[in-house]
Amino acid sequence: MHDRLPLDMSGEEFRRLGYRLVDLLAEFVDELRDVDLTPGESPAEVRAALGSAPLPSSGAPAAQVLEEAWRLLRGHSLFSGHPRFAGYVISSAAPLGALADLMAAGLNPNVGAWKLSPMATEMELQAVRWIAELLGFPADCDGLLVSGGNMANFIGFLAARGREPRQRLRVYASRETHTWLEKAADLFGDVAVRSIGVDEVYRMDCSELERRIAQDKAEGETPFLIVASAGTVSTGAVDPLARLRQIADANGLWLHVDGAYGAPAAALDEASEDLRAVGSADSIAVDPHKWLYTPVEAGCVLVRRPGALRATFDHSPVYYRFEEDGAPVNFYQLGLQNSRGFRALKVWMQMKCAGREGLLRMIGHDMAMARLFASLVLAEPQLELMASGLSIVVFRFLGNGVVSEDELNRANAALLDRVQASGELFLSNAVLEGRFALRMCFVNFRTTEEDVRRMVADILRLGYA
Repeated sequence: MHDRLPLDMSGEEFRRLGYRLVDLLAEFVDELRDVDLTPGESPAEVRAALGSAPLPSSGAPAAQVLEEAWRLLRGHSLFSGHPRFAGYVISSAAPLGALADLMAAGLNPNVGAWKLSPMATEMELQAVRWIAELLGFPADCDGLLVSGGNMANFIGFLAARGREPRQRLRVYASRETHTWLEKAADLFGDVAVRSIGVDEVYRMDCSELERRIAQDKAEGETPFLIVASAGTVSTGAVDPLARLRQIADANGLWLHVDGAYGAPAAALDEASEDLRAVGSADSIAVDPHKWLYTPVEAGCVLVRRPGALRATFDHSPVYYRFEEDGAPVNFYQLGLQNSRGFRALKVWMQMKCAGREGLLRMIGHDMAMARLFASLVLAEPQLELMASGLSIVVFRFLGNGVVSEDELNRANAALLDRVQASGELFLSNAVLEGRFALRMCFVNFRTTEEDVRRMVADILRLGYA
């Protein structure tokens, strides 16, 4: 018999604490609709609640620590699963995903090498195939799960660039593209981003793109990549993907689609031709923690050409002996991480539970909520609809006798602050052609028509506050 070390735990103690935590979470799920979305506290108030004690010299009982952590988080958090959260593109996470994370953490496989995680590796490969199938992408593609959109897009970017040194590389993207691309250009060598204008609905201007590619070629630059969006951050716009595929082919360029938010909607019957063309890309980024309802973190990158990721990322050291007869993948060879958690389990479990039909029904529900919200904005004289796409609606408040654009910008920025602190609903903002606007994004299976109507009423009430 030996003394138990501090973080060791018997099965019985784990069971007791686990039941307690599940009870707390179950109560939270049931009461979520009726609680404040956020306490609206200042940073100083949150820090005061936590306190500033130094690292304790001796530990506390696990049960006490669990209760304290729950009290702090339950009392001082913003709840993105709340039915009136429509601020950022973080979905209402399915409860099954929480159980999957517990299972994954309890087993703790290192999904960097097949030998360290045989079934976990195979489940991740299957989840990647299922996502590819949903998007109309080849099921034999390369792919892996990553932390989110930035990392998925980085990997697609690096696969496009390859490992051969090239000079004066040029990448083309609309001015509405997410800022991950600027980070990639800063991090990954001699790369400049050409910002391309947009049309009246914020899609990339293909004529300007073709002119810029031709100009760069004439000046001795090296065009290599077009980055398109399937659901831009501000307005949910989908770039003309079918035409961009033609331009990429005509110029020998790689077409990467940032579909972190919008790509899953390509599977809907009512998806536009351009959105359906997401399956023609050379690589795609898509975030299951956005529109597939998994808890953060869960991003995914798909690359059309099998072997492209290994050719880009495999730097196997001599101290790794992970080659197995018949083992298809060691994920450390396909991306930037060596040690990798089992984030794929929640994706696999939720996709298996919902199935294609269930996932599309939830995505369709979110788009219906956005259409309802837009119709209510159009019917309200004190609100102005500015843009809408997929499940995003961009609008602004016109009340209180405000007349100039500067006054409208200030009034809407102040209204956003009041809304976010209210605890009643949560939204974010966009800036369109210099105009500050309010932005709703519905990726929340808990939102009902009643919630949407209440959101409009609350915005108007707070607008006049």
